[in-house]
Amino acid sequence: MSLPVDPTTSIDPTTSVDPLPAEPRQKQPREEQPGSEEQRGDVLRPHAEDAFAGELAALAAQDDRPRPARWRLSPWAVATYLLGGTLPDGTVISPKYVGPRRIVEVAVSTLATDRALLLLGVPGTAKTWVSEHLAAAVSGDSTLLVQGTAGTPEEAIRYGWNYARLLAHGPSRDALVPSPVMRAMAEGMTARVEELTRIPADVQDTLITVLSEKTLPIPELGQEVQAVRGFNLIATANDRDRGVNELSSALRRRFNTVVLPLPASVEAEVDIVARRVEQMGRSLELPAGPDGLDEIRRVVTVFRELRDGITSDGRTKVKSPSGTLSTAEAISVVTNGLSLAAHFGDGVLRPGDVAAGILGAVVRDPAADRVVWQEYLEAVVRERDGWTDFYRACREVSA
Repeated sequence: MSLPVDPTTSIDPTTSVDPLPAEPRQKQPREEQPGSEEQRGDVLRPHAEDAFAGELAALAAQDDRPRPARWRLSPWAVATYLLGGTLPDGTVISPKYVGPRRIVEVAVSTLATDRALLLLGVPGTAKTWVSEHLAAAVSGDSTLLVQGTAGTPEEAIRYGWNYARLLAHGPSRDALVPSPVMRAMAEGMTARVEELTRIPADVQDTLITVLSEKTLPIPELGQEVQAVRGFNLIATANDRDRGVNELSSALRRRFNTVVLPLPASVEAEVDIVARRVEQMGRSLELPAGPDGLDEIRRVVTVFRELRDGITSDGRTKVKSPSGTLSTAEAISVVTNGLSLAAHFGDGVLRPGDVAAGILGAVVRDPAADRVVWQEYLEAVVRERDGWTDFYRACREVSA
């Protein structure tokens, strides 16, 4: 497959021509990935489509509902993959996202249209996690990713050049280096853009033509890439970055925005933290220990109260620190605590194992946040029944 010979002719999305350089995809089919099976099993953090390949295969085998063009699963099966459930043959699909079902349904149905999806929320609300799993379930590949930063160039979204070939032969198909977005357009896949609002505004706007016209011009070659059916884009944005590089109204109109909320209740957040800590513990090969739900609940309670500015019983107002104290940070605190308990303790998660992690998460501003933390310890934690050991452990690391 190759580019059209006539440079004035655009690429027809209904044909099988490949508008990209004949370079191999970085992510090869599972059976073709280099290295031994043992080496591939040593990957610290497998992609979603690899980590949950069994669940995706089971869903595909039993999914008899209509599938949009080039989708691996039907929208119903994609939602089931994210939310969890039990298939008719008894296969259990683990939940990847714990939250309102309607949010996932709206996100999935958006991807089945010609509108891109923007996942918006405060830090730690699983935006990246959800976008990865959506791409894995829809396209079977979550690696077509642009990571947004203040230094992200236009080439990361459009295309770049192999300068050795460019200098030797001039602009040509062989010298073109496609971006993940260009590859997704050509192959009918799902592209991902992380932290869209961190990207400079002029670079963001390169997406306007892609999302509205479904076309990416290549003026150097007098050609264009037209998206084939199945292409769509998922972007994530932190609503605390509002004003950093806020989206233009023209670009925002190209997205259907879905806001991912913080967990609605303590129980929901404890469930999320416990599930993710268990998964991460297996990945990191931490020794299995007794159930640490009591300490997980304590960490979640502390984070929620400081985040909300009021105790769980609604009786005492507290000051909030400068950090977000997200669910993701709670997962990190508990995972680190489990590592301490496993390698330097008796394997049981105790207050002393999580105290230092909580202090590090809460006290980001050494002056202001330390005062907030000390006041919370003395006014709330000290007086709470059954929290004496936790209070002492926190006081010890805070001294």
